Amino acid sequence: MKIVALLLVFLCYFFQNFVSAQLKIGFYNSSCPNAEFIVKSVVQKRFKNNPSITGALLRLHFHDCGVRGCDASILIDSDSSKNQISEKDSVPNLTVRGYELIDEIKEKLESICPLIVSCSDIVTLATRDAVALAGGPKYTIPTGRRDGLVSNSSVDLPGPTQPVSEILQFFRTIGLNKIDMVTLLGAHTVGVAHCSFFQSRVSDFQGTGRPDPTMDHELVKKLFRLCNTSKPPTTLNDVPRTFLDQNTSFIVDNQYYNQILKKKGILKIDQELALDKLSAPIVARFAKNGNAFIKSFAKSMVKMGNINVLVGDDGEIRKNCRVFNNPN
Repeated sequence: MKIVALLLVFLCYFFQNFVSAQLKIGFYNSSCPNAEFIVKSVVQKRFKNNPSITGALLRLHFHDCGVRGCDASILIDSDSSKNQISEKDSVPNLTVRGYELIDEIKEKLESICPLIVSCSDIVTLATRDAVALAGGPKYTIPTGRRDGLVSNSSVDLPGPTQPVSEILQFFRTIGLNKIDMVTLLGAHTVGVAHCSFFQSRVSDFQGTGRPDPTMDHELVKKLFRLCNTSKPPTTLNDVPRTFLDQNTSFIVDNQYYNQILKKKGILKIDQELALDKLSAPIVARFAKNGNAFIKSFAKSMVKMGNINVLVGDDGEIRKNCRVFNNPN
C-alpha cells in the first residue's frame, strides 16, 4: 500500500509538472496586453478600501486549487432549479469571500478582451497582487490556465481541527510537500476565523470543560469574551470573528509564526504547527528569519497555482465566472 501511495504521488507530481510547463509568463501579452494591469488596478482599489481582501483571496485561491485543481470551479453558482449544488455552497466554503471582486475584474476584461482571460487566471493573478499590496513578496506567475467544466458539493479539504500529519497527507496528494504546507498555512498571517472554528478551544476543549492548555491564558479570556458576549447571530456573517495573527493582521509577514510560538495560535492547527515535530523546526526557522518565509511563500504560491491546471483545448474560457458557457 505504501508503494502504491508513493507511486500515485509521483504520477501526480509528474503530471502537474508536465501540464504546468504549458503555462508561461506573459501568456496574454498578445491576446490581451493590459490583462494583468487591469487585474492589478481593480485589486488595488479594493485593497485601499478593504485590506482584508488579501486574506479572502488567499483562502479562495487555496479552496479552489485544493479540490479539482486551479480551475475556478469554486466560482460557479449553484442552480436550485436543477438541484445542482456547486463547490461554493459546500460546508468548507460557506465562509469563503472575494467572489464579487473576481466578477468585477472579469467584467472589465470581457469588455476589452472577450473570452480571452480565464477566471482561473484572474483568481491567481488577483491573489498575487493582493499579497504584494499587503507587504508580501512580489512574484511572477505563469498564466494560460483554462476554466473547469465541473463544480459539485463533493469537497474534501482539511479542517482546522485535524492533526498536522493528516493535513500533510492532504498536501502531498495535491503535489505539495511539508515546507509548502507550513509556508501556505502562513497565509493565516492575514486571515480571520469565525468563533465556530475555535470556540471549543476557549471553553470546552475536547469535552474537558476547560480551555485548551496550549493557548495563552490572556488570549483565552479575550476570545471567550468575544464569542460569548456578542448578540446571537442571525446569519453566518454575523458570527463574531477574530484575526488569526493578533499582531500584524493586514501584513503578509512572519509574525504568524512568532505568535504561535507564544501559544497565541487561534485555530488548533495553528498551534499544532508549532508543537508537532513534523512542522516545529520549519516554524522556528520562519519565526526567526522573515526573509526565508517570504521567499518560501512566493515559491509555494507559484507551486499551488500550478495544481492540476487545464491548458490547451481542455476546459473553457468562461464569459461569466459564475456559470459555465454551456450549462447542461
